[in-house]
Amino acid sequence: MPLTAQPDLPTLRDIVRNHGLDARKALGQHFLLDMNITRKIARLAAVAPGDQVIEVGPGPGGLTRALLETRATVTVIERDQRCLDLLADLADAYDGQLHIRCEDALRTDYSTLLGANDTAHLVSNLPYNISTQLLTGWLTANHGQWRRMTLMFQKEVADRILATSGGKTYGRLSVLSQSAATVRRGFDLPAQAFTPPPKVASSVVVFDRIDTVTAPLAAVEMVTKAGFSQRRKMLRTTLKPVFGAQTADILTREGIDPSTRAEQVSVAQFQALAQRLAQDQPANRDIV
Repeated sequence: MPLTAQPDLPTLRDIVRNHGLDARKALGQHFLLDMNITRKIARLAAVAPGDQVIEVGPGPGGLTRALLETRATVTVIERDQRCLDLLADLADAYDGQLHIRCEDALRTDYSTLLGANDTAHLVSNLPYNISTQLLTGWLTANHGQWRRMTLMFQKEVADRILATSGGKTYGRLSVLSQSAATVRRGFDLPAQAFTPPPKVASSVVVFDRIDTVTAPLAAVEMVTKAGFSQRRKMLRTTLKPVFGAQTADILTREGIDPSTRAEQVSVAQFQALAQRLAQDQPANRDIV
């Protein structure tokens, strides 16, 4: 719900047509032009006036408009130079609220961009081809610098983030996400909601930061990367590069059958293994 009188702007479809802005597969682009949906995302993000928001891949600015309507301060990261003029027009319409960075989102220094303010929001319809790479970095390197992330993924990626142990969708991303944040599905979107429609459905996922994590997230990432590297093999084999000759003993002490596969190990059990790694491996003290 807009909080202030809005500038008289062309429709998003007119902007796309006037700028000849076709979505490019190489950039993972699928434009979301329905303002009812983008405003729903902004409401789900619970963005308030004056909040700092980072958006990756704004494209023609549909979600950006919805975020600006909340009177938040928005920084967008867009590598597609075709979008810069229309984003500049949007910045002019919302004087002082919108800041534009033309750069590769995978090369952005988020630690500096987010700064010491731990109440920032990350809100994005993420480019599909880099979504998990961005998420992993935000969950680990930038944990503690954001309050909430409201992110759109392919539905199959969202299913992996939200999965519990015992299923085929449960994996490294599930454990890392649920170790860093309380996660929930906001809503699903059919392919037809986008221009052009992708081949898959999408989901918005909300991440509320866990302030005091159970285990160092770098250690969680290390343990899960090894544990899920070969899903059909037993943990006593996959975790040997991490724990060495003591792998089976460590698993047993944590109440985990060494012959178990990673998909059967709960988030809490992986966190216990990560704590063990951080405490018992002198060579890995830097992960704490």
